[in-house]
Amino acid sequence: MKKNLFSLEGKVAIITGASRGLGKAVANGYADAGAKVVVAARNLEDLNRLVADMEQRGGEGFAVKCDVSQDQDLLNLVVKTMERYGQIDILVNNAGISPWVTWSHEVTSDMWAKMLQVNLVAPFLLAREVGKVMMDQKSGRIINMASLGGLLGMPGQVTYAATKGGLLQITKTLAVEWAKYNITVNALAPSILKTDLTMGVTQSVKHSEPLLRRVPIGFFGKPEDVVGAALYFASDASSYVTGTVLPIDGGTLAS
Repeated sequence: MKKNLFSLEGKVAIITGASRGLGKAVANGYADAGAKVVVAARNLEDLNRLVADMEQRGGEGFAVKCDVSQDQDLLNLVVKTMERYGQIDILVNNAGISPWVTWSHEVTSDMWAKMLQVNLVAPFLLAREVGKVMMDQKSGRIINMASLGGLLGMPGQVTYAATKGGLLQITKTLAVEWAKYNITVNALAPSILKTDLTMGVTQSVKHSEPLLRRVPIGFFGKPEDVVGAALYFASDASSYVTGTVLPIDGGTLAS
C-alpha cells in the first residue's frame, strides 16, 4: 500500500476560480500536498500573489488569467498547462457565480443565460478538454464544485440551484463514460461558507439565524473545511470512488 494515500507529489492540478475563497483554499491545500498547481481566474494580480505564497512555503504554482465564460480562455488554460507541464492529473471546476435573491417570477432570460454559461457550460467544456488529456494518460481526477443548492430547493435562487443540480448530473454521466480510462469524476456540495462573498449573509443576524437553524453543527463552515474532501477526491485515497457527491454541510441534509 502507498505510504501516504493523500500525497499529490508528481501531480499537476488545475483549479478555476482560484484567486479567493474556496478555490484559493483548495489551491493552497494541493500545493502543500505536493502538487504543481495551475491557478486560474480573471484577476491575474491576485493569482500571482497566491503563487508567491505557495512558493514561499516550498510549493509550486502557475498563474493563468482565465474568464471561464469565454470558450477560448478555457482552451488556452489547457494549452498553457500542457506547454508548461505536459500532463494534467487533477481538475477542480470551482469557478461559479451566485446571484442575489431573485424570485422565480422575476427571473429573465439574460439571468438564465449568464448562469448557465458560467456554472454549467464552462465546467463541462473544461472537463471535456481536460478529459481528452486524461484519456491519453489513462488516468485523472475531476472534481466539480457543486452546492447544497443542487440537492435542496433554494427559494429565490432557481437559476443557481438548477445549474448546480445540472452539474451533479454532468458529474455522474462523465463518471460512467470515463471510468474505463481510469478517470474518476466526483462532486463536492458545500453549504454556505464564510467568505468575502457571503459576508452580507453570515454576518447578519437577521439573515444568518434562520439558515443556522438548519445546520445541526451550529455554525457556518469556512473554505478550509472543504480542503480535506477536495484532497480526498484528488488523491489515491479515492481511487475506487466515482460519480459521487459529498455534502459538506454541517449535517444539514441529515436533519
